[in-house]
Amino acid sequence: MDESWRGRLAAMILQVDVEKPNPGVAVVRYTGALTLGTSLHTADAQLQKTIKDGAAKVVLDMAGVPYMDSAGLGTLVQASGIAREQGGELRLCGVSARVAELIKMTRTDGLLPMDADVEASLKALG
Repeated sequence: MDESWRGRLAAMILQVDVEKPNPGVAVVRYTGALTLGTSLHTADAQLQKTIKDGAAKVVLDMAGVPYMDSAGLGTLVQASGIAREQGGELRLCGVSARVAELIKMTRTDGLLPMDADVEASLKALG
């Protein structure tokens, strides 16, 4: 029986890890493709809940995201707006060249500032 489908399925699932290093601040790490699907919806809901629960300053570590489509970009833009409404900011870091190209091409880089790493994003958030 061919079980190679398990590896392909695991690669499609977007994983989310949230840590809160300081009050009002969250570091959210995504691992996997940020594309349309159930796992994107779940990750989006978790990110929005993190912001609405008081972590309005968010670093989104994208080092583990090799690809993002327009649905993924839309969730980031929406989360950025929610963070701003809460008096905070969403900053991206570890963005791959492919994902950065999409952000720049769609001119959303003004809404989604990008830093080299988590430390740089945390410093920019103050």
